[in-house]
Amino acid sequence: MDVDQALATLCAGTEKVLSKKELADKLREGRPLRAKLGLDPTSPDIHLGHTVVFEKLRQFQELGHQAVLIIGDFTAAIGDPSGRSATRPPLSRETILANAKTYTTQAFKVLDEEKTEVVFNGDWFRKMNFEDVLRLNSRVTMQQMLQRDDFKKRIDKGQEVRLHEIQYPIVQGWDSVEVRADVELGGTDQLFNLLVGRDLQKEEGMPQQIVMTMPLLEGTDGVKKMSKSYHNYIGVSEAPDEMFGKLMSISDKLMDRYYLLLLGESRDQALHPMEAKKQLAGRITARFHREEDALEARNTFEQRRSARDPSAGAGEVARGALPPEPTVLTLTAACFKEGFGMEKSNSELKKQFIATGAVQLNGKKLTDPNAAISPQSGDILRLSKKHSVRIA
Repeated sequence: MDVDQALATLCAGTEKVLSKKELADKLREGRPLRAKLGLDPTSPDIHLGHTVVFEKLRQFQELGHQAVLIIGDFTAAIGDPSGRSATRPPLSRETILANAKTYTTQAFKVLDEEKTEVVFNGDWFRKMNFEDVLRLNSRVTMQQMLQRDDFKKRIDKGQEVRLHEIQYPIVQGWDSVEVRADVELGGTDQLFNLLVGRDLQKEEGMPQQIVMTMPLLEGTDGVKKMSKSYHNYIGVSEAPDEMFGKLMSISDKLMDRYYLLLLGESRDQALHPMEAKKQLAGRITARFHREEDALEARNTFEQRRSARDPSAGAGEVARGALPPEPTVLTLTAACFKEGFGMEKSNSELKKQFIATGAVQLNGKKLTDPNAAISPQSGDILRLSKKHSVRIA
């Protein structure tokens, strides 16, 4: 892949890249870039919103670059104040290390473990003495720290900002110096911290890292960011049936965003939206479980939907997409194709679907393949136990 193609791939779906020109220049050097991602294991499980940045890091790996995963066993004890309206509660080291184990296990469902360098930032911070800490603090000003929007909001509301929280951006920024990061990835709420990393690298006489932020993924409600607090999340450790079902509940508009941010691609516009969503749900479920689990989850979903509503599990087929004077055979063929992207031969349709009584219009069996038929808007054509369409 040439530089322009690589640049387009890496920048797709990002919120900000500072800067694309610098990234292009680094790519032209023809060496593996060190792409850094820091994780604070503040809870044992992650959800799909967390994996957006994993997907981007995976793209770096696929292009031959080095992924550097920093486990914030030190920073998790401070608590990242990004986007927070209150101080995070402290965590014990035992809890942090236990969470780190599940975090990495889940992260490697997306990342290639063999191509990932894993480091703990406690390895360098716990070696620092107080003089080192003071020297590090002297690199930044209080004015810089108070530019943070979340700090300003809390101060304006009379809410406390504790001094250890102000340390967080400095500590995260120093991680970039320690691992000699070429690129640092993070969510949009991490922008300030990532820029501090650039500043500290410059002071150390190092090339500055590229800052790349990813958008926050909306949850199943399609409005608020995915979060356990909003009860709109899809956990990566959830059972296959539950994961598949939650993904099927998202809107068609949100589906396009999930394709881009979670799979790094655009959905196939030739597919019916319902089939495209099933493929999205299947691929994501398979990523965190197994292919067999994803297939079984899809079958379970379709069976449940079919039992509740004969038109469930299918989208609409416009009358204009049907043959002008359809027979039962041509109507069935057209609905399979338009509704599900499935091409079936006439002999297969006659023997396996029409002759068996599987094809029904509004509950009435259609067993004569040559009979003329005039479906109306709102009619439900059942094609099989798992496939039905609504005529629009």
